[in-house]
Amino acid sequence: MQLGRAARWVLGGVTAVVLALIYLPLGVVFLNSISTSESLSWPPPGFTLEWWGRALQSEGALHALGTSVLVALVASAIALVLGTLAAMALSRHRFFGKESVNLLIVLPIALPGIVTGIALNNAFRTIVGVQLGVWTLIVAHATFCIVTVYNNAFARLNASGTRLEEASMDLGAGLFTTFRLVTFPRLKSALLAGGLLAFALSFDEIIVTTFTAGPGVTTLPLWILQNMFRPNQAPVVAVIAVILAVVSVVPLAIAQRLTAKDAQAVSR
Repeated sequence: MQLGRAARWVLGGVTAVVLALIYLPLGVVFLNSISTSESLSWPPPGFTLEWWGRALQSEGALHALGTSVLVALVASAIALVLGTLAAMALSRHRFFGKESVNLLIVLPIALPGIVTGIALNNAFRTIVGVQLGVWTLIVAHATFCIVTVYNNAFARLNASGTRLEEASMDLGAGLFTTFRLVTFPRLKSALLAGGLLAFALSFDEIIVTTFTAGPGVTTLPLWILQNMFRPNQAPVVAVIAVILAVVSVVPLAIAQRLTAKDAQAVSR
């Protein structure tokens, strides 16, 4: 479809406005992290790196960062295993209720976070009878991280077909040998992209975390929320927010690049 010159200008203008509304506030957060003002006054009266030094020496922030990384890594690992198994089961086999199972797998990413958080909180405390802690938080994050791995793996498996796998098994290779030598090499880039997306999704999650983290368990988003309105903490919080944004964006950018390469390879 060809757009007229006026339509292209209007579309470009709307796109620029939307992008500005999204990214200008992030720029303001970065400026606040190097502002000399303790109350985040605007415009900044001056610039300093003092707050970055304080943030990097804050035991609470560093501990929260470590907790976030730990939870994101373990939740992503669980999601990689379960998401891959689910994708292979639904892409390679036909059975009654297949579409319903597919819906149940992707549903956690579509549900409001507060609904998921309340449901998991009740499940852990009332049904299972366990105390909230790091492991309940990891399980909670894994429930929605599975979706990103599953979607990537399912799409790649459907695109690659089954001919090479069938040929491998016809030549005498077993199930695990076929997966190791045929399926996994064609799937690994999709799994890496899904794992990176899962890590980013877990790392900056706050709503489900609020309901499933036990006492004394503080992730980086929770630390920001708890310290946001404390005296003289606003610039340090801005620094942590910048770090959180960067750590979240990097895996997303890598995953997007991997996905784009996969799409080009499949289309050839």
